[in-house]
Order: sequence, then C-alpha cells, then structure tokens
Amino acid sequence: MEVLTANQIREWDQYTIAKEPITSLDLMERAATSCFNWICSKWEAPQHFTVFCGKGNNGGDGLAIARMLHKAGYEVGVNILEFGYAGTSDFQANLALLHELNVHPRFISSDALFPHLPENTVIIDALLGTGLNRPVDGLTAELIEWINHSGKEVIAIDIPSGLAADKSSEGNIILRADYTLSFQCYKYSFLFPENEHYTGKVIILDIGLLKPYLNQLSEDRPVFTSRKMVRSLFQPVKEFSHKGNFGHALIIAGSKGKTGAAVLAAKACVHSGAGLVTAHVPGDSLSILQSSVPEAMVIPDKDKDICTTIEYDLDNYKAIAIGPGLGTGNSQAALLRTLLTKSGKPLVIDADALNIIAADKSLLELVPEGSVITPHVKEFERLFGTVSNGFERLEKAKEVSVKHQINIILKGKFSAICCRKGRVFFNPTGNPGMASGGTGDSLTGIVTAFIANGVAPDKAAMAAAYIHGLAGDMAASELSGKYLSASVLISYLGKAFLDIEKDDV
Repeated sequence: MEVLTANQIREWDQYTIAKEPITSLDLMERAATSCFNWICSKWEAPQHFTVFCGKGNNGGDGLAIARMLHKAGYEVGVNILEFGYAGTSDFQANLALLHELNVHPRFISSDALFPHLPENTVIIDALLGTGLNRPVDGLTAELIEWINHSGKEVIAIDIPSGLAADKSSEGNIILRADYTLSFQCYKYSFLFPENEHYTGKVIILDIGLLKPYLNQLSEDRPVFTSRKMVRSLFQPVKEFSHKGNFGHALIIAGSKGKTGAAVLAAKACVHSGAGLVTAHVPGDSLSILQSSVPEAMVIPDKDKDICTTIEYDLDNYKAIAIGPGLGTGNSQAALLRTLLTKSGKPLVIDADALNIIAADKSLLELVPEGSVITPHVKEFERLFGTVSNGFERLEKAKEVSVKHQINIILKGKFSAICCRKGRVFFNPTGNPGMASGGTGDSLTGIVTAFIANGVAPDKAAMAAAYIHGLAGDMAASELSGKYLSASVLISYLGKAFLDIEKDDV
C-alpha cells in the first residue's frame, strides 16, 4: 500500500493517462466501474441511491456511477450542486451520457431544492473530492450538514466532502460517511483517528494506475511497511545454528502488582526469536517468571517489590529493554538513569520508563542514539507536548526522532514508525481488539528480540510493529477481534512468523 499527497495522486493519474495511454474520461470510467462493482457486491437492485455531485471530476465519478447503477436496474436520483458554471469536460461528458438514458439530474441552487430522500435510500457523496483547498461554506456547507442529519447510510467517493487530504480539517464542516471508496492508495487524512468519524470504513480500490510512476518518487518518502520488507530482515537459520547465534536479550520490567507486564514482554521476546532471554524483575517475582516463562532466565532484584539496582555486566546483552510495569518511583528513576548512562548501546524504552523520562526531561538527553521508544498517544504527549491533531503529532514525532536520534513507534491504528534518519513507515497490520492491557508489553518484547538477532533498531521497530499486528489479526480472525488478550496474541506469533516466511509476494 502507498500513502501519497493529493498532488502526487493527480500526477499519478496524469502519468497513467500519458503512458498507458488512456484518456482522462476512460480513467474516470475505470474508477467509477470499481466503485459500481463494490456497491453491487453490497446492495442488490432495486436498492435506491441518491447521488450528490459537484461539477468537478469527483462529480463526474458520481455521474458515471449513477449511470451504471441505473443501467443495472437500481433506482437512482441524481442531484448536482449548482453554482452557475459548466464544470469540467469529463463531468460534462458524463452528464451527456446520463441524458441519453433519459436520466435528468436535479440542480440544487438553494436549500429549498434539497431533495426528498426515500426511506431506504443510500446516499453517494461525489461533491468535492481531493481538490479542496479551503473549508466549505455557503450552500455546500448547508448541504453537507443536511446530509449529515439525514440519518441515511452514506458512501463517499474518493474522500468525504470537506475533508482535506493532506492537512488538518479540525473545526471544518465535513461529510460523515459510513464508507469511503478511495482509489489506488491512502490519503494522509485517512491515517489519523480524528477523521474516522468522517471516513467510516475505508476501501482502497485498484484502478490500474501504472506502478512505474512510484519509481519517480523519493525512496525516503513515507510508505506502508510490506511483508517483503519484514521478510528481508529474517536471519537464515543454518543447520549448525545454536542459541548464541540469535542474541541475548535483557528485559528490565515489573513491580508489585505488575509482574504480568514483565511476563508478557519476556514471553513475546522468547517467541520472537531471541536466542536467550533474561528478565530482571523484583525479588518476589522470581517464581512467577520462572513458572510463567520457563525459557527465560531471571535476575531477582534485591528489593522484593521493585527493580532498583543493576549489579551485572550490561555488555553480556545484545539488546536491552526497560519499562513494562516498572513503576515510576525514585528508585526506578535512579535505575533508569544508571541504565541510560552505562548501557553503551541502543535501548528499547516503553511504558513506565517513558513516564519517568516525561517527569524528568533531562533523561531524554541521556537516551543512547538509535534507541527505540514505543509510546502510545498520551505517553508521547507527556514526553513531547500536546498537539491538536494527527498531522501535528506525526510532524512532531518526525522532528523529535531526528533531533534526539531515536526511533519512535507511535502506537495506534496505522502506527507510525519515525526513524532517526527521517524515514517514516506506517504499519498496516493490527485491529481494534488489540486495544487491551499488555499488548504494548508484548510489542516491547518483539522489538527487543529483533535487535538481539542483529537487526538495526529502526528496522527492528518497523518489523516488530508489523509482526505484532499480524499476530493480532490472525488471532482475531480465528477467535474474537473484539476481545483479544495479549497472551493470546503472543500465542499467535509463531503463526505470524511462519506466514511471513512462506509469503513470496
């Protein structure tokens, strides 16, 4: 999957028109056909559709879809927002084709002309598209608000009207769709949680844009992580391999009442290919770890309830993680400062370790270059300040990752992996069922295992997020996507790795 700006998508259209070659009208027909086929897969004739069109190419898509639905036996009402100009040439061509079928659109020039909506109608939004460069107002805004209050199911074509593709639309009037049928790739605005209310379920339809166009774009552009990228990082397992070939990982985690976080991180690390795993946990957690994760070695802290002191050689470990369930007291803060000062290698920092840094920003300057931090949105804002929207949050994450030379997994749907060299990967795997306690701890363990295997921390972050989400998706498909525990997710890691290894795509 790709994520491109509106301008890049227009360039991709023009590249395809020139190189295939194909006319812009034929490309519009191709896009409309893909929408028509999806609609027919969900609704049977004679379902009623009410189509609202602007006079740009998005409106042309709407007219073409209306024509196809009419010819297929669906009931269709067509409405055009009228502002006294002719519209694009492709819009006009599709309007003429509708007239040939004796379908005559209703032109809306005032709110008095808003149409009656049949009880069972589904609305198709083809008003504005990605050409929007300012907030909607006037009659357009009134119509969008009227549709929003209609109580009808809504399909947006390409992008919900009023939603900007490449910048925040916070505070603007935006059409609320149940489905967004978009073409070829994701728009940036589809990646942020504040816009889910408007996009509904996003369906990306392939309309045959020519892939060589992508070779013209910067190799450092933001992209979605692919299976091929992840598979390329797998270390071959030779016949004479032994545990020493796959690295020794140390996980410093847990406190009284939060030993489970240490268990989950250690177990995920074991199941993600680390050759050896050692867990440093509070003294009273020794038996819990040894019974729950028998594959892991355990260093019990001299304090029975928390982790306080590092009394071992950190050079023995190829990868070190700290944070899950750690607690945020003074002793844990001192422990973290010691680790940051003495580690000499990139760390994986999560959960309470991030909260300790948020409370004492001077620690941020001690984080070793190349380290991976794994904040959720609230942890990120405690560390780096509040933002107004997803666009600002992503820009902030890119900025601070380069400034502090760290790699950030900004967790959520489409987790953004912001690398210290400026590259951004969006993660396509995962599901809402993973929004449960402990799944972040398991991600920490997976990242640590990849680093222990010798994978560079930025690539380890990218691959771990993908595998983590894939395991969650496999568990959701076989069990319940709504209720998914971290322990169940970990049990599917083996299947996820096997799936990646067998995939030749």
